Amino acid sequence: MDATTIDDPKGRGLPAWAAAGIAAGVLCLSAIVGRRNAPDPSHPRIRRWYRRLDKPAFTPPDAVFGAVWPVLESLTAAGGYRLLRQPPTRQRNAAVGLWLANSAMIGGWTELFFRKRQTGPSALAAAAMAGGTTALAATAWKVDRPAAATALPLAGWLIFATVLATEVWQRNGDQAKTAD
Repeated sequence: MDATTIDDPKGRGLPAWAAAGIAAGVLCLSAIVGRRNAPDPSHPRIRRWYRRLDKPAFTPPDAVFGAVWPVLESLTAAGGYRLLRQPPTRQRNAAVGLWLANSAMIGGWTELFFRKRQTGPSALAAAAMAGGTTALAATAWKVDRPAAATALPLAGWLIFATVLATEVWQRNGDQAKTAD
């Protein structure tokens, strides 16, 4: 038994069914929160506000966002599943904690940007998510390299999202909060 193994004298991770349930639950919760704040026809006020923002030319079409986020979050949830299946060491637990925190921050970002219309704080939150996801990949690398690899596309996307959110904030400032 490794000296860093905690709470599991046999050094096993969670059973597959439990790890899958947690990963699926995290993924579903993130999807529900994201859907609640989406700028689509079912949320006309959010959609109208988002469409009126001055966005840079490198802003992807809405369909790209709708396609990319589920893939990236699913990849990261698969990594979370792999981490949960590893023996519970301090490093494994830190990586799981980073995965859970990042999943919560993604949902929180949609609330901050789309629902509360706080473009400045959302740009800072995007940077925090990019840093957190990079930390997740680095920490998971020491535990399970395939799990770490699942976080890399999300880290790259979040770096791009930080640039985009910062540009939207700079172009729209505080007026974005009240525009409808």
